[in-house]
Amino acid sequence: MSIALDAPHVTDKARELRADLVERATKLRPLIAGNADRTDRERDVPAENVAALAESGLLSLLRPARHGGLQTDFRTLLEVSREVGRACGSTSWVTTLLNINSWFVGLFPAQAQDDVWGGTPQSHIAGVITPSGTAEAADGGYLVSGRWAPASGSAHADWAMLGVKRPDAEGTTDATGLVLVPMSELTVEDTWFVSGMRGTASNTLVGKDIFVPAHRFHSTPDAVEGHYATPYTDEALYRSAFVPAAALVLAGPQLGLAEAAVEILREKAPQRSLTQTFYAIQAEAPIIQQAAAQAASLVDSALLHAYRAAADIDEAAHHGIQPDYDVRARIRMDAGVAAVHAREAIRLVCSAQGASSFGESNPLQRIWRDSETGSRHAALRSDVASDIYGKSLFGIRGTVTEFV
Repeated sequence: MSIALDAPHVTDKARELRADLVERATKLRPLIAGNADRTDRERDVPAENVAALAESGLLSLLRPARHGGLQTDFRTLLEVSREVGRACGSTSWVTTLLNINSWFVGLFPAQAQDDVWGGTPQSHIAGVITPSGTAEAADGGYLVSGRWAPASGSAHADWAMLGVKRPDAEGTTDATGLVLVPMSELTVEDTWFVSGMRGTASNTLVGKDIFVPAHRFHSTPDAVEGHYATPYTDEALYRSAFVPAAALVLAGPQLGLAEAAVEILREKAPQRSLTQTFYAIQAEAPIIQQAAAQAASLVDSALLHAYRAAADIDEAAHHGIQPDYDVRARIRMDAGVAAVHAREAIRLVCSAQGASSFGESNPLQRIWRDSETGSRHAALRSDVASDIYGKSLFGIRGTVTEFV
């Protein structure tokens, strides 16, 4: 399926690289799909999946080129996540999160980036941006304590980016922020017992009085407004809008899951009868044809919303422009709509295939569980996005959340 919508500035060379990266993901699909049940059952992405993704460059999409990364763009991450999601939702989610957390690090001061990648360019980063920890001022930095969840991909991370509150900075833009902590200084509690996206190992990170030097702190309000600490201001990728980018990337796995569901329907319907009807082949039944058409159209709509949002993010970053509040509100709405359309496409396919969709041996049940879980991440909630966007259309801004 080809959806051409793209940022105007993107060159043929960049599109060729994107296509090559998606092709690399396609080649890994047999491995990832073959491990999908194991990923779900063992509640973690197998190390061989992560190693294959890393070796193919698919975990360095948003890492700075200065540190050996590919430094691509958000459309590229969406397409790669989508392709991986066609094989396994959990593996796609971890792929997405490890990449976006690399982008977050690229917003930090140069010394912090060097701490993470200077000696080990292949370092992976997990993260929880919700400020569920505290940072107390200390000589040269902060003492950080807290519990952070869900930390997707933490089983495969070398560093963690954690949201904190600073009581000493209340009333300033430093009252909440992000800190970078080596995983070796944190404890992981096995708390991720869920119905879907089970393999993301989104467990709880725990720390007590961990010293974090001052250069590894970044103000969250500053980031939301596009004021980043990186000195490399000529790097367009790290001028991208903070909340729109962080929310949109989570739609990538949903796109792949929905496409996988439609593919299953197209494969199975010509091979099965429609139980308790005269239709010997499901594909000949108008109700199945309609379900297939509606599901495929919903996937197209999801792609169009997601890719429009990516084009807006990438184009603004290219020109060094911070999108205004109303544009950011609409991008967040696009992300929510994409997730909902993808989820509804999967529901249509499950209904068309009937109760057998939920047999343990049927990949549809895992796709359905992963979609129902992942699409309800706080950043993708379409009801919250509607509240933000609807208000912005009437000039009402900043009354729902700071994350716009």
